[in-house]
Amino acid sequence: MKYLIALAFIMTAACQADESVTAFTDGVTTFALQSIDGTAFASTATIDVSVAGKITGRGPCNRYFADQTAPYPWFSLGAIGSTRMACPDLAAEAQFFDALRTMTLVEILGGMLILSDDKGRQMLFQAP
Repeated sequence: MKYLIALAFIMTAACQADESVTAFTDGVTTFALQSIDGTAFASTATIDVSVAGKITGRGPCNRYFADQTAPYPWFSLGAIGSTRMACPDLAAEAQFFDALRTMTLVEILGGMLILSDDKGRQMLFQAP
C-alpha cells in the first residue's frame, strides 16, 4: 500500500503542466528590451525564457542567468549571476539589473514580454 501511495504521488507530479512563462510564449523565447518605465532603453539587453524555471540573456555588457520559479503570471528571480566584463555601458547595465530584480509579474502579448511590479514599474521587451 505504501508503494502505491508513493507511485501515485510520483505520477501526479510528472503529469503537472508547465506553468512557467516558457509555456506561454508560442515558441518565441528571446526578447529584446525596448523600454524601462516608459523610457526607451538606449543600450541592448535581452531576456531568454526558453528553459522552464530559468532566465538567461545579455545585458549591455554581460551575459546573465537566474532561476525564475514562480508560475505564470508571477515573476520571481533568484540571485542574478553574470559575467564580469567591463564596458562603457555599465551604468545602463546597473539600471537594467536593478529594474529586473524588482519585477513581480510577467505577461506575454503576441511578440511582447512585459515585466511589471505593484508600484507601476514596467520593462517592455519585444521579439526580434
